[in-house]
Amino acid sequence: MDYLEEFPILIIDDELHSDTAEGRASREIIKELKDEGFSIIEALNARDGVHAFLSHPHASCIVIDWELTPEAADGMLTAADVITLIRERNPKVPIFLNTEKLAISAIPLSVISRIDGYIWKLEDTPSFIAGHIKRAATSYLIDILPPFFHGLMDYVEEYKYSWHTPGHMGGVAFLKSAAGRIFYNFFGENALRADLSASVPELGSLLEHSGVVGEAERKAAEVFGADRTYFVTGGTSAANKIVWLATVTPGDVVLVDRNCHKSVMHAIIMTGAIPIYLIPTRNEYGIIGPIQSREFHPEVIAEKIRNSPLIDDPAAETIKMAVITNSTYDGICYSTERIEEQLRNVVPYLHYDEAWFGYARFHPLYAGRYGMHTTDTVGPTVFATQSTHKVLAAFSQGSMLHVRQGRGPVDHPRFNEAFMMFTSTSPQYTIIASLDVATKMMAGHSGRFLVEEAIEEAIVFRKKMVTVAEEIRRGPFTEEDYWWFTVWQPDCIMDQEAERPLGEVEDWMLRDQAGCWLLHPHDTWHGFDGIEEGYAMLDPIKVTILTPGIRPGGSMEEQGIPASIVTKYLRKRGIVVEKTGHYSFLILFTLGITKGKSGTLLAELFRFKALYDRNSPLEEVFPDLVRQYPARYAERGLRDLCQEMHEHLREKSIAEMVRNVYSRLPEQVMTPAEAYRRLVRGEVTPVPASDLEGRTVAVMVVPYPPGIPVIMPGERCGPETRAIVDYLRSSEEFNALFPGFENEVHGVDIVTEGDRRVYYVYCVSE
Repeated sequence: MDYLEEFPILIIDDELHSDTAEGRASREIIKELKDEGFSIIEALNARDGVHAFLSHPHASCIVIDWELTPEAADGMLTAADVITLIRERNPKVPIFLNTEKLAISAIPLSVISRIDGYIWKLEDTPSFIAGHIKRAATSYLIDILPPFFHGLMDYVEEYKYSWHTPGHMGGVAFLKSAAGRIFYNFFGENALRADLSASVPELGSLLEHSGVVGEAERKAAEVFGADRTYFVTGGTSAANKIVWLATVTPGDVVLVDRNCHKSVMHAIIMTGAIPIYLIPTRNEYGIIGPIQSREFHPEVIAEKIRNSPLIDDPAAETIKMAVITNSTYDGICYSTERIEEQLRNVVPYLHYDEAWFGYARFHPLYAGRYGMHTTDTVGPTVFATQSTHKVLAAFSQGSMLHVRQGRGPVDHPRFNEAFMMFTSTSPQYTIIASLDVATKMMAGHSGRFLVEEAIEEAIVFRKKMVTVAEEIRRGPFTEEDYWWFTVWQPDCIMDQEAERPLGEVEDWMLRDQAGCWLLHPHDTWHGFDGIEEGYAMLDPIKVTILTPGIRPGGSMEEQGIPASIVTKYLRKRGIVVEKTGHYSFLILFTLGITKGKSGTLLAELFRFKALYDRNSPLEEVFPDLVRQYPARYAERGLRDLCQEMHEHLREKSIAEMVRNVYSRLPEQVMTPAEAYRRLVRGEVTPVPASDLEGRTVAVMVVPYPPGIPVIMPGERCGPETRAIVDYLRSSEEFNALFPGFENEVHGVDIVTEGDRRVYYVYCVSE
């Protein structure tokens, strides 16, 4: 097991380099450990030891000198303090205390209960002590391997000659050509030998949930708080479809978050369900807010059913499923406890699409706001589909489907039939292994501290953005240059009946108290109407940065900086944001965030400001853009481009337009499934977007930003929803005026007609 040698041993001892008997003994022990192949990290005081542990969380064993001398420079940390911090982060890593036998009686019980043993380096031989440490480190590392990944590693290390798929036979086939050898060298031998087939009985079957893969899924259910967990290798798109194909049949009525991912709409098409839409709120920036709590009231739902033109007998209809996006793409998470209470007698099945929220269970800040929360009451059966690869540590397409049993029956052998519809008979084993490892990483204390670190980094960044704005206000800037990016977040935090600016609130309070991030009804910062107290919360690790151009309330300023220009600049500088709106962009602080990463973003925002303030030539800022479109952008400055684009968006009243396009739903004419059948049969006609009024669309039309459908299959755009046509026409015009900054719209076919690029949408033939 050569991989064990890559995990260092941390030794914290202030006499390591001293010319004393203890110092010489310590160096002898280190020499013995190095001869065994271990790497050693040395720390000479408590603070260095803490920093070494935090930067090397993969340490396999820690040796601490009990007689560490507290120093004022490191806050008078003692050995006991170091042990406490390590145990908070990792309850299992072996810790040995270096002390004298006679001193054991003076060690407090709180320390004795947290260590694994003692080292008496002046009484035992260096080889004996090194062997003791090695056994503890080896045992610990073997134990930390999760079941599937452990089995996969063992299988790969046995160098078996396979006579089954995949055809590259552990990478050997790639070595038979130049291109293949480059491919082999890039990905490495282990990655290719671990690319196995479903023909490996030692690893069990993902389709049957047997063997070590079944064991891994059962462990994931325990860690994520589910009654049953399925590993999904097709992403949450596949997981969503599995849930629906296992529970919904043609003609079933379903409640659907209009903010849903398109995979949910695909599931509705596949099942032939009749959707009843729940409408999210939206603010002047186009940021998606929560579905108002009143939308879940039984009487409101009953009225929606009565008004549906697709339901023949509203009185006889029951609702089969409700689906809610939690958190929203912009970081709003619900009180799932409150939603489940309201839907207790309304639906047997409740599906939370938690693609961006798989970490919520692991920090108390999110208590009661995720699907697999603990409950003593029997409500709907809850499904939570999570993109483990997006916000935890797993390979792309690695997702989990969690089930919490309620009053809706789930027969797992029957449910597994839907699972097999969306799972390859040759699943990617490395994706499964990454889900197994992600589970192990989040188990026990480590899950909380991994999430907490991300929250803390987000808080530091949020507060720094506030501080920078204050410094700019006090700094030597002209009135024209007096601007900075703002963060969409509470301005003030209520603390003991007094409000304090967010920048002055202690980090621990922002980290631990959900009340700091609640959307209160009386607050103006969030811009949503009809919010109930305690119902919705902003997730602090999802940070939306606002660019100048829109005033509170939605009116547009005379000057502005469209966000697409900022994010194009950031992308050129190697910083890719998650989502861009017209005057906002979203960044995520997930487990992989580092201080350097957010510091780089701050630095680049400063550079953008400097370039904008001096109206730097576009040849300097976007040289590729100028080379591609010289007639359009040559001899213009960055401020010129920002203002020209802003004036166009202001003329179109884009903030009001975005609100209007989602304020009314188009008329439902047929089910999404029927519209799709017409599309497949060819009973459709491509219609210019400008002529959509009065036509029934056969596809889902999804503009980016904000990435939410403006019209669904089977819906007809009428006079009351003319804003949809206006919005699509505005997007066409924007694309013509600002090449290189084109809007992305899914569901349209772009056809070049002369010097124009025209949006066409497939509509049901009349």
